[in-house]
Amino acid sequence: MIGNDIVDLALARKESNWKRKGFLDKIFTLKEQFLIANAINPEIMVWNLWTRKEAAYKIYNRETGIRGYIPLQLECFYENATLGTVSIKEKIYFTKGIIENNSIYTIAVTNKNNFDKIESIDSAVTLLKNNGIPFVIDSVSKKKKAVSITHHGRFWKGITLLD
Repeated sequence: MIGNDIVDLALARKESNWKRKGFLDKIFTLKEQFLIANAINPEIMVWNLWTRKEAAYKIYNRETGIRGYIPLQLECFYENATLGTVSIKEKIYFTKGIIENNSIYTIAVTNKNNFDKIESIDSAVTLLKNNGIPFVIDSVSKKKKAVSITHHGRFWKGITLLD
């Protein structure tokens, strides 16, 4: 399974005041708030952790069918600026991120080996949905393939897994 999320940092600076009172308490655990407070660039850490949570949540939602605003139930374990894990209710998701072009982009997978099987999809591809969850029909096998889509501001990314 896969999930992804992207943040346009320029847009986030305009629309989200992450420094306002109570913002961090609603989204980040105490351990995550410690990471943010001690980061060289706290703003980058906020959105790095946020994209990890969102990407992992997309997998969790597919696996369980549970939808909701539950950022405090997802906890990031930070290895470095690009790698880490996210846990929720005894489930662990692996994350890999890229910070570039004024964006932070994270992919989450259920198995580390799936990072080598990620395939980008074009925004023009026809997406189908089942209960709001996107998928495509593979042109060769004619089977459903899970897709994860993310967009924010100037950025759009879609991914699927190679068979």
